[in-house]
This record gives sequence, structure tokens and C-alpha cells, in this order.
Amino acid sequence: MAAIFRRSELARQMTQQLLHPGVLDEALRSGLFLSGLRRTGKTTFLVHDLIPALEAGGAIVIYVDLWSDTQASPSSLLHAAIRKALSDLQTPTSTLLAKLQLVKKAKVEAMGIAFGFEVDNLGKVGGPTLAQALTEVVDKAATDVVLIVDEVQHAMSSEEGNQMLVALKSARDAINPRLNTAGHFIFVGTGSHRAMVNELITRRGQAFAGASSVNYPVLDASFVQYLLDRLGAEGAGPWPSLEVAVEAFRALGHRPEELVRALRQLRLLPPGTNPDPNVTLPIIAATMRGTAAEIDMARLWEMGALAVSIFDRVAAAEGDARGLFSAEAVGSYTAALGREVKTEEVQPVVNSLVASNLIMRRAHGAYVVTDPFVQEIWREQRRLELGPGQ
Repeated sequence: MAAIFRRSELARQMTQQLLHPGVLDEALRSGLFLSGLRRTGKTTFLVHDLIPALEAGGAIVIYVDLWSDTQASPSSLLHAAIRKALSDLQTPTSTLLAKLQLVKKAKVEAMGIAFGFEVDNLGKVGGPTLAQALTEVVDKAATDVVLIVDEVQHAMSSEEGNQMLVALKSARDAINPRLNTAGHFIFVGTGSHRAMVNELITRRGQAFAGASSVNYPVLDASFVQYLLDRLGAEGAGPWPSLEVAVEAFRALGHRPEELVRALRQLRLLPPGTNPDPNVTLPIIAATMRGTAAEIDMARLWEMGALAVSIFDRVAAAEGDARGLFSAEAVGSYTAALGREVKTEEVQPVVNSLVASNLIMRRAHGAYVVTDPFVQEIWREQRRLELGPGQ
């Protein structure tokens, strides 16, 4: 397993704010939303730092990634994750129950928690609501339940997803305001599309309107120093200065994997050339910045010219892209492809772009690029192709 840069202090601080909030942090129990670009280490931090810290603090943590299966509905992914956690709490040999017993020794029965409902019926007609199920978990385990939903903005793409958020708000409102409650329900949502995550707490009518939102603290110079120290211990080199490496990291969007790739390219330069790493690394980083989204873009080009033309229209829009099926839009596709494009061709391609997670449906007829960094790189490349002033 690759070495992981631990962010224990950040995890400790967040755990304290969520489980034992002071006066200024009590609002976090209304919901906390973290936004940050993809591949900047959010999920690694959640899985390897924050979740273990929350569990060590006695909380039951349920994690679900809405990006793990873009073909499945957000609601089905959420219910599956909660059913799995509740089933583990009923199982004497489960890891989840063992962790909870370690911290809450006298409050959790050795044979597991017995719920007053069938766990498999959660999310089904006639089964318990999320509010009923989570209330019983909090009361019987006598502890906090923290639900972490990764890439939460995907819930906005369908009415079912929005209803899921409403159900989670209902669970929060059923549990947290009670006098002498045995625990709290704490919702944490993370997302890679900052504007959409922000809408979840600012737009009227959204379930978590008024909740707290913060930018995900990206990795900084301490991570770069950690990486350079490991490289130095291996005896290879020479390597760039910390200052130069930090600037390269920023140029690459604070993406750890991209910095490692850049340093690998630096090491693989032909022997005898003896390049100055402080000069060469910035050049490598600038070149790689344009290829950082190459996996997504490669998938796009494989989908054909019409998909590229539609994606270009979405990427060029400020905010939501609308009218993808209009006569004007179809005319622009025809001009771009050099052949007549029929209206009925557009919908299947849009559906494929959504299924491939390249664009997201924000509302009826409204679409955005899923990853803002991909959109940024796409726009940069388009400006280079079209020339100044375009």
C-alpha cells in the first residue's frame, strides 16, 4: 500500500467541532458542506483521517459516495450504505460494532443492537423512514451518527435525490432538537463543484438551506515537504527547492498524483543532461497542467464529434447551459460537424455524456460540466485554438 500523508490535526479539529462543538460551532449540527476540486485528496482525508477520528470519538460513521455508481440513483446508494451499517450493528462479529463497543463499552450489547424494524425494509414502501431508523440508532447506541455523503451535488440532478435530502433534513430535525437526546445526527456533504454545493445551502427551497459551507483545506507546503523528504531519503536527486515545488503543486491544482507524476518526469530525464530542477520542474508542471484532465477528455473524444460539440457548448456557458436541444443549438452542431444534425440525435448523446459523468443535469433542461477543473482546462485549450480575443 502506498504511503499516505496523514492530516491528523485537521481531522482532530473537525471531530471536535462536529462531536463536541463550542458556541461558535453549534451551527455545524445543521449540516456541514465541504467543497473542493476532484483529486485533491478529499476522499483520502475522509477515509483515512476524519472517519477514524470520528469513530475514535465514539460516533457511528456512515459513508456513501454518490460518484461510485453514476447509473444508480443517489437515494438507492444512500439507503444501501445505511442498511449495510445497520446490519453491521446487529452483527456481533462486525468491525463496526467492535469499534463502537471499544469506545462505548457499557452502552452497546455484545450481541449487537436489536432494532424494532427490519433493516432490509429501509427505503422500501411500508418500511421505516430515514428519520425513524436513524432516531432508533441514536437512541439504542446512545451516541452520535455522522453521515458523510461524498459528491453530494449529484443529489440535485433528480427529484428523487432532492427528496433524499429532504428526508435527511427530517431526520436531523427529528433527532437534534430533543432535550437530553442520547446523541445527534450530523450530516456532512462534500462536493467537487463549488457553485452547486453552495446552492445546496443558499437556494431557497433546498433542504439544507442555511447550513454551513467551507472550502476543503487543500494540501499545502507541509505535504510537498513530506514528499521531498521521502525522495531525499531514497537518495535520488537533485530535487527542486520547497518553494519551487510548492508553486508547481499550485499550478497542478493541488493534486497530489499530478505532482508525483511531474517529479517522476523530472527524475526520468536522460542522464548527463544535468538539468536544474528549479528550472525544469515549472516547465514540466506547465505542460502537465494541460493534460491533467486527459482521462476525461479522452473519454469525450471517443464518444464522437457530436458529443464534443455538445460538451463544448456546456463548457462555454457561464452557469447553467440551457437550450441544448434548441434549433439554434442544433444549427451550431451542424456547422461544427459539417453535416446535418437532426434534433433526435442530440438526446441520446446528452444521455451518454451524463452517464459518463462528463456533464450533470442540474434541472430540467439545465446542464453543467461535472468537474470544474476539466471545464477550466477545456476553456484554456479552446482559447489557444481560437487565438487571442476569442
